[in-house]
Amino acid sequence: MELLSTIADSGLDLFLIILRFVVVLTVVVFIHELGHFLVARWNAVDCEAFSIGFGPELFGWNDKNNCRWKVCAVPLGGYVKFVGDANAASMPDFEGEAVEQLTEREKAGRFEHKRISQKAAVVAAGPIANFILAIAIFSASFYFVGRYVSDPIVSEVLENSAAEEAGFEKGDIILKIDGEEVTSFSDIPRAVAPNHGIEMTITVEREGKTVDIPVTPRLSERVDRFGTKQQVGLLGISSKAEDSNVRKKEYGLIEAIGAGTYETYFVVERTLQYIKGIFTGRESADQISGPIGIANTVNDFWSEGVQNVIILTAILSVSIGLLNLFPIPILDGGHLVFYAYEAIFGKPVNARFQELSFRFGFILLMGLMLFATNNDLVREFFS
Repeated sequence: MELLSTIADSGLDLFLIILRFVVVLTVVVFIHELGHFLVARWNAVDCEAFSIGFGPELFGWNDKNNCRWKVCAVPLGGYVKFVGDANAASMPDFEGEAVEQLTEREKAGRFEHKRISQKAAVVAAGPIANFILAIAIFSASFYFVGRYVSDPIVSEVLENSAAEEAGFEKGDIILKIDGEEVTSFSDIPRAVAPNHGIEMTITVEREGKTVDIPVTPRLSERVDRFGTKQQVGLLGISSKAEDSNVRKKEYGLIEAIGAGTYETYFVVERTLQYIKGIFTGRESADQISGPIGIANTVNDFWSEGVQNVIILTAILSVSIGLLNLFPIPILDGGHLVFYAYEAIFGKPVNARFQELSFRFGFILLMGLMLFATNNDLVREFFS
């Protein structure tokens, strides 16, 4: 009986992990596809289907414009299928003489008959919607909840650390990092973490005087609160609540929107820095997570409260929006590259080349998915 109970509990835990992951992913995917859909309709593009997930349809309905809204069995993405699309990648279902048999109204509603600017707007709307969702979530969090901040005062300098070697002292007030103003102690690790091995200039106030200190953060492996190992740069300083004046900061509406926009920009910037670091050898690709890793992270955040889940949704929304802008065929960014070519040279990319490039893009994405999933399994079973 005890064994059966253990198996039942494990099954329930797995079900909850999957359910929570699907809920968060569905929100992000829905907003992405809704961006495509709304801008398509604004440009009088006829839509055949709005799908959350792939594979067999579980349930759905038709709207007044005869677009089929549906939820499918495999909840790992989604798509908007326009009238005339042969597939979810928006390849036309037929060309040439067959198109000439269509009425003017039918032609006007087809995506491929729209101006380049209209097609580009429809394609770009998905990632933009993801960024807008992230800005809205971050802004709402700042406006309704606020955040706790602390003065950037050094309470302790660790022995044999980069900070000790550079000459930091207890009581230093950190004003700037590489010219960027520091307003809270939490700004310091955010600025330092991706810059291991790179000399930085940190401006401090010491006994009423301003001092510039050159320091090179040291690479260190840090395990976050969810057990994920990260390679980061560390100075080796800490702050105590009694020294740093921890307080809750309230935001007005405009200030909250500005902070939410900056937070979204910060996620984009750090993601691009990490990707660049992989290609230059500064970062390890084993930190890339796939569906298993993301599902575990969602579950961990869920256990800490709804607010954390909402913030994670914003981060995932930024990540999906940014990923879709990469110039990879089959992704939105790949389509935008083709439209840029058409705008410059006055003719569309050869249809056969597009088809082959979409196949290549699909293989590339599947390879990335397998690589990320392998990272998940290694972390899950061998770490």
